[in-house]
Amino acid sequence: MITTASASTSPFSFASLPHFNRPTYLMCPPEFYDVNYVINPWMAGNLHQPSRDAAFMQWKNLYRQLQRVADVRLLHAREGSPDMVFVAHAAVVQHGLAAVSSFAHPQRQTEEKHLRKWLQDAGFLLWETPRETSFEGEGDALFDANGGHLWAGHGVRTCRHSHRHVADAWHTPVTSLHLVDPRFYHLDLCFAPLSGGYLMYFPGAFDAASLEKIEAAYESDKRIALSELDATQFGCNVINVGQDILMGVVETNLAQRLAERGFEVTELELSEFQRGGGSAKSLALRLSDSDMMVGSDLVNRY
Repeated sequence: MITTASASTSPFSFASLPHFNRPTYLMCPPEFYDVNYVINPWMAGNLHQPSRDAAFMQWKNLYRQLQRVADVRLLHAREGSPDMVFVAHAAVVQHGLAAVSSFAHPQRQTEEKHLRKWLQDAGFLLWETPRETSFEGEGDALFDANGGHLWAGHGVRTCRHSHRHVADAWHTPVTSLHLVDPRFYHLDLCFAPLSGGYLMYFPGAFDAASLEKIEAAYESDKRIALSELDATQFGCNVINVGQDILMGVVETNLAQRLAERGFEVTELELSEFQRGGGSAKSLALRLSDSDMMVGSDLVNRY
């Protein structure tokens, strides 16, 4: 189902959808962020452990770094929704249309109305997901770098039936990947399409059939396979804009491996958010088209 902010008062025009001249993201400050409950393995043992001051400092640093390479819009935090800071879980956006999440857990369902209103006020067309079909935004579904194909995860927290429904919003092909490790309940924790046709992924998060799909789509020299140590330090949960990658600190040679492929890597301390189950990618929702993220400098090198 499609909804618009002005559907009841005036005819809808695709020309009225938001247009962006450079990469653009939405972030939500961690004003009320905390680990108030346990709905994923990373939260276990971290109830009320994040430092509010440290979280603000880490978030502001990511915000400033992202502003170097993209425009950043802000969504106001709301009391009673401590996970709103992980705004990328709330929708998938492409071509001015936003597929809005239907969170599996009641603790996060309070976030949906706030993002829905923000998107409507900003002029986006909304594609609603039925409540009975759980779907959690860019946590579950990611476009490839060129925006022509959607990859979607299921099996731990999200319903596979949501994949075709979400892909129909853009009439785009979708590949479903089965997640088998409960630590990687979201696709963006173990799968990251990158500029230049690269893919960063953790093979241990997927079943054999899903690995075959991944290997059929990406040549071996374009696949960057992460170790379990890379992955459990949120190595896949990155923001990629052209040749720039923003990521949490990973205490392996992952940043070096990315640099060898032409990427400019900025590692940031995001430990307070990792206690809640997210890192750089989870903290920023892409609003502009995914192919706008492909930087000419990187593409021209390969």
